[in-house]
Amino acid sequence: MTGDPREAARAAEARATLERLKRDNESLLGSSMGRAADHFAAKDAPEGDKVELWGRRIGRSLSLLGVLLLVFWLGHQLKIW
Repeated sequence: MTGDPREAARAAEARATLERLKRDNESLLGSSMGRAADHFAAKDAPEGDKVELWGRRIGRSLSLLGVLLLVFWLGHQLKIW
């Protein structure tokens, strides 16, 4: 470094910004994956109702499968693959 205090301040600010960006991205991805896992595990089902729990799990799994099939079909129609 050249010893310029403005340059040192800019470098410190850049490091702080990069660290904050890294921290925010990790928490966003982690919280999104956690919410998706809770959704497909049917954590919102009533306690003690096994039929409701498995019905939600099966329904959500089938809906995911349907979305994946639609994406594949659309890609095939658009000749992406």
